[in-house]
Amino acid sequence: MKAKTISQGILLFWLTPKQRFALGTLKIKEIVPFVELTQLPEQHPAVLGTAHIRGVTMPVVDMALAIGSRPLAADEYRDSYIIITDCQRKTIGFLVRSLDRIVDCNWSDIEPPPKSLGRSACVTGVTKVDDQLVQLVDVEHIFAKLFGLETSESTQVLPQEQADVLQALNILVVDDSSVARKQLSDALKSIGVSFQITANGQEALDIMRTEAQAGHPIDLLVSDIEMPGLDGYELAFAIRDDAALAQAYIILHTSISSEISVSQAHQVGANEALTKFDVDELIQAMLRGAGRAV
Repeated sequence: MKAKTISQGILLFWLTPKQRFALGTLKIKEIVPFVELTQLPEQHPAVLGTAHIRGVTMPVVDMALAIGSRPLAADEYRDSYIIITDCQRKTIGFLVRSLDRIVDCNWSDIEPPPKSLGRSACVTGVTKVDDQLVQLVDVEHIFAKLFGLETSESTQVLPQEQADVLQALNILVVDDSSVARKQLSDALKSIGVSFQITANGQEALDIMRTEAQAGHPIDLLVSDIEMPGLDGYELAFAIRDDAALAQAYIILHTSISSEISVSQAHQVGANEALTKFDVDELIQAMLRGAGRAV
């Protein structure tokens, strides 16, 4: 059976007069015209200030400057928009030049960013719309760049018997974001857990098949949802559809703070869906998975 494909919307917008960018709509809470901002001292130059919108005060970031493009001039603000995102348990507004439209997109149609963009590019994937290249912005990369990488060590001390159970598992982690991979790696290393890690959903599926054929199948998978190529939903569905892999406990670990993402995760066979990034919540989910695996 073919892996289940869940169509998702992406919002197209302009950061420069000639280049369109995109964000997945599940990351977006609201879009509003530009509002006056309150300046903040000693902030990254891309942080323009704070806005108070519908009772919530949030930083507003010039997305163009944050990804290394020319910032909007002050006289361009009046025609711009603020995309309010709900990601990694943070509400942040991103100032963009103008909006295009929302289009349906399958993550299987999104490719990893070309190496020519470099590792420092705040881009998580590329696709084509109207035969033109569109870059998907890596919001996690921007968060880390502007506000620093959040600590990812656990605040809890595991009883030795729980640590032993996790250390006995064959664990695989997959996330296309280099920032998220570092956070996850640091978290698992902090409690002495060994694991394999990859940046690609298809590679994760290949690893699981190889491990199963070798007689030591993956017990626990921690996967991002939004990934180029084979996304987390499709990966979970493919695992449940393969008898040799189906026993794995699947935790989808996403930056999206959305009930929709949780509902879809269960539809494709995931055991749990967590919002990044709370290490202790992740460890507790892994312990629940360990209870199924032992």
